[in-house]
Amino acid sequence: MRFWSTAERIRPWASGKSLGKRPGSNRAAFFSPAETLLLEIHNIYKHFGGIHAVEDASFTIEQGSITGLIGPNGAGKTTLFNVIAGLYPADSGRVLFGGQDITGFAPHDLFAKGVLRTFQIAHEFSSLSVRENLMVVPGRQLGERLLDTWLRPARVKAEEITIGQRADEVIDFLQLNPVATELAGNLSGGQKKLLELGRTMMAEPKIVFLDEVGAGVNRTLLRTIGDSILRLNREQGYTFCMIEHDMDFISRLCDPVIVMASGSVLAKGTAQEVMNNEAVIEAYLGTGRKHARERVT
Repeated sequence: MRFWSTAERIRPWASGKSLGKRPGSNRAAFFSPAETLLLEIHNIYKHFGGIHAVEDASFTIEQGSITGLIGPNGAGKTTLFNVIAGLYPADSGRVLFGGQDITGFAPHDLFAKGVLRTFQIAHEFSSLSVRENLMVVPGRQLGERLLDTWLRPARVKAEEITIGQRADEVIDFLQLNPVATELAGNLSGGQKKLLELGRTMMAEPKIVFLDEVGAGVNRTLLRTIGDSILRLNREQGYTFCMIEHDMDFISRLCDPVIVMASGSVLAKGTAQEVMNNEAVIEAYLGTGRKHARERVT
């Protein structure tokens, strides 16, 4: 496996060009069916003692899509994210990324491959500013090595300037300019979610898993987050898979939508299709409440 140097990762930024379309981000291009599959989940099982958190879950995510993952609490959505992201080992099953088996890869190895995730609760460095939180993301920076700070201070400074310019572009893209120098710990919940999204942008990801990015966020900031996700998808070709309970948010952003229940995949389709699916309605409401709903309607 090849590890990219910091210079290689930041080369697109070093030209001074602003954020634009990434190579291969034209969603109108024609791909063969094999090329459209970015991530494949095959028969994943994850148990915790007698609790079957994920039970034979299988689905695929296409390159350039925004895939929604919904389901009632306890359906296994976050556990599945944790398996994909290398936080939990799968009991069985496989995860393929770009055709390569990445099952059981450690999070830092997945990071190097462009597989990133965010969490329900933001994991910011609270004592660093927003800009500093972004600048620490690129790995293997020259300034991390003591010898380089002594022997190559000019190169360390040049790299820091380049990364800072990229951070400024991300701040501008996400409309975080008013809080760029604010300590991240002082941000609102919605601003922290935007910062989490910005930190994924600093890593130039190939796919981003968003875990309840809208949870606890006011409607104004939620729209800003949604607009940013759509722009990243349409203008730069980012692929997203997101867990969310806000169906208006899901309907606006996601196609397809995958429904999980009791650890397994229950349905897949457009937001409207899954909301009208009888099995999905029953999973959310239960059989008794579903029949009561039918009598009312």
